[in-house]
Amino acid sequence: MNRVRNFKLILWMILGLGAAVATARFMFGLGVTTNLSDRTPWGLWIGFDVMSGVALAAGGFVLTATVYIFKLDKFHSIVRPAVLTAFLGYAAVAVGLLFDLGLPWNIWHMIIFWNPHSALFEVGWCVMLYLTVLLLEFFPVPAEEFGFLSKIRNFLIRLRLPLVIAGIALSTLHQSSLGSLFLIMPYNLHPLWYSPILPVVFFISAIGLGLMMVTFESLFTAWLYRRKPEMELLERLGAAARWVFLLYLAVRLGDLAVRGQLVHLGGGEWQVGMFWVELAIAVVIPTVLLFIRAVRRSPAGLMTVAITSVTGIVLNRINVGGLVHINRGDTLYLPAWTEIAITSAVIAGAAVVFLFMVEKFNVWERRPADPDAEPTRKPKFHPVDGSWLGEPGIAARTKYSLGFIIAAAIGFALLSGGPVESRGVDPTPARMARGGDTLWIDGNLDGYGTSFPHLEHIRRNGGGRSCVKCHHMNLPHDRNSACYQCHSDMYLRTDAFRHDRHSSPTGANLACTECHVKGQVRNVESAKRCDECHNDLVPPGSSIKVKQYRAVSYTEAMHRTCIGCHTIVATSKDKPDLSRCTTCHKGQRNVTDATVLASQKRRLIGKRMVLPPIYRK
Repeated sequence: MNRVRNFKLILWMILGLGAAVATARFMFGLGVTTNLSDRTPWGLWIGFDVMSGVALAAGGFVLTATVYIFKLDKFHSIVRPAVLTAFLGYAAVAVGLLFDLGLPWNIWHMIIFWNPHSALFEVGWCVMLYLTVLLLEFFPVPAEEFGFLSKIRNFLIRLRLPLVIAGIALSTLHQSSLGSLFLIMPYNLHPLWYSPILPVVFFISAIGLGLMMVTFESLFTAWLYRRKPEMELLERLGAAARWVFLLYLAVRLGDLAVRGQLVHLGGGEWQVGMFWVELAIAVVIPTVLLFIRAVRRSPAGLMTVAITSVTGIVLNRINVGGLVHINRGDTLYLPAWTEIAITSAVIAGAAVVFLFMVEKFNVWERRPADPDAEPTRKPKFHPVDGSWLGEPGIAARTKYSLGFIIAAAIGFALLSGGPVESRGVDPTPARMARGGDTLWIDGNLDGYGTSFPHLEHIRRNGGGRSCVKCHHMNLPHDRNSACYQCHSDMYLRTDAFRHDRHSSPTGANLACTECHVKGQVRNVESAKRCDECHNDLVPPGSSIKVKQYRAVSYTEAMHRTCIGCHTIVATSKDKPDLSRCTTCHKGQRNVTDATVLASQKRRLIGKRMVLPPIYRK
């Protein structure tokens, strides 16, 4: 069984690589292991691990409904692996979420802190409950091997029909509700994907994907363990899948026609090309092939159809999950290798558990009517050629362990040795406030900001001597330096000292020893204080004490200054509303800067199909 052992070795090596990345992710946060950001917060871990992972596990409810509700008992022999695949798929989704959540230890909060108005609340509860149902549905299989669990097993078998009904209901809810998540973002999702019936579209595609995943799993494990594939059953699944795909195609195109969106099919956007690619590999090619009887009766043909359709529907989930959003930001998101490593490790972990369950328990159920049935219930031997499915002893486990350790070592070596800090916020240079007596503070020039009556604040606080309350530091040869000159990024901390400027030949051209003490480590502690050279750095009477020259973000500086002062005044003059956000942020928009407004309008015209009301002029 070299084929099985080699495949397991690959899985364990992928797990080792993922374990190294997972260690970095949980120790140092998302920033060191993803290319996600505030502009692109949903990436591979949501688009594939969650959106696609849930759909890939749809075979469980499809097969259980087929056998126990529609009474098509001929498919009974493939129900157990389908339920096991579904259970491991949903478990993989839960594990994948732990990596994607910023605070993964709070994943249990939805159980206690309910938010029934959120679509995610319904999805989370359905996934959690269906995972429990799948566990109870599959538990009788391993319980066969343990006599002391016989009473629990018999009870769960008697409870099978209610469990199947509950599983179908929960699956129907959250398979469709994943589509409901995107109903609230019609201006983000491209019109070729956005639809009021998106939940229905998701549910139909999940049924087709479930049938193909069962086909893929059955054919792949038959090849891996040199079993005879159950082609008669798989051919029937393929015959049913072609009608599901035709229904899906009719619903997608019919919905576009009803909503008047067919005009977008001739557009020049890259999303249009992606739409045709997705539809071709998800529906058109598989449907055509499934109408050919020779393809349905061939293991290679069915495997081709399964891989094609699964890839296409996974692409659909990734597209809807964020890839084709038309307001993803100006930066291009490509998954980091660490994101791919985590995703691969989650899949590999599920595969390892699946193979373990197949080899140790009676997952491939052999019915008495089957001439190849073995006398033992546990599948220790190959049902066709009698070869042993188990491992040859400690040697194989040693090889797997060694592969895991080597891959983990490679993973740790590949991790960045740079500073461990979040990369989740893209650089956004802050700009100078505009205006005169009244300033318009809009540091990132997006057209939204707040007005600041500058002259009025000077008058109220005692004239020119009050400037130091806000302008607490001066650049060399300057007075009342503008905030953006030190707090030079909207959301990131910045270097107000600018070491390179001091040491550069084109700057101050200072030798290291002019600031650092000889013989000591060159760091902040061994350096001179800045005000030893710059006497006017901190103006007399400054109310803000500078402890370091790592300036906070422009947004944070503004909020600290304004809210801090407003809180003091609110307490002294009994004006409790003064420190609230709406005191400054009144929802106004500066429409005097025609350049900014025009650039924003051009950007949105290129990305949106419908402009917001403020631009409809």
